[in-house]
Order: sequence, then C-alpha cells, then structure tokens
Amino acid sequence: MDDSTDKLVNVNLDATLSRTFSADVDHERKVAIYDLLESNTFKVEGKDSGPYALNLSIDGTRLVFDITDKSGETCAVIGLALSPLRRIVRDYYGICESYYQAIRTATPSQIETIDMARRGLHNEGSDILKERLEGKITVDTDTARRLFTLVCVLHWRG
Repeated sequence: MDDSTDKLVNVNLDATLSRTFSADVDHERKVAIYDLLESNTFKVEGKDSGPYALNLSIDGTRLVFDITDKSGETCAVIGLALSPLRRIVRDYYGICESYYQAIRTATPSQIETIDMARRGLHNEGSDILKERLEGKITVDTDTARRLFTLVCVLHWRG
C-alpha cells in the first residue's frame, strides 16, 4: 500500500458524546487518536482517494464509519453490527475500570496482572474489528487496536 494515501489524517468521534467522557476515558480517546494519526494503515477497498478522514459513531445497534476523501467528499459510509463486539467491549470496559482503580492503590505486580488481562482483551477486540472490516477497509493490527479503543470510548459515556 502507498503510505502517503492509504492512511487516516483526521479522526472524530460522535460530537454529541464529547462532554460525557470521564477523565480516564477522555485520556484513552486522546491517546488513541494521537497514535492513530501518527501511524496508521487505512484504505477503503475499491477506492484510491486517500488520505482519509474518519467520523466514527454509533447509530442504534450499528458502528458507523463515515469516511471522507482528500477533497472532503464522502468516500464511504460503512455500518457494522455491534453485536459481535458487544461482549468484548463490556469485558474490556470492566477490566479497564479495575485497571484505573488499581493504578491508584494496588501493588505493581497486581497492576501488571490486570494490565496483561486488559491487553489480551484489547487484542481480541481489535482482531474481531479487523475481521469485521475485511473486504470493506484494510487496516493493520496497530490501526485496528486504536480503532477498537475508540469503539470502546463510544460506549464509555460515564
């Protein structure tokens, strides 16, 4: 892939949620977006119109990738059913809550144990997301991981 065009240059989450993030969730959002923009592989299948901007939202039971091309025109709108991700997002949210509490009070070995579990769930969720995007959007593993974080952020309104 041509890394000058097969990438995201802008990422936005549903603006109606911006005031509902906790400090921990907002930090996760900022880091994921920063890391995504620093390094990603993202190509809309059948299109050669990158680099791309992504607006990510949830519409009912669907995760919506609203993608615009370099000229600002809509390139693709892809909706994915959330049901294959629902359990992993819920489990990931729970382990993250434990992690946030642990980093304030637990021993380093306890934090490491929770973090290993958190990373395992994160890998599983990003693999599911990458599979669900197959044939629609090509992403590398790191991009899928960061996108999964953003999917979780859309669920973490508290």
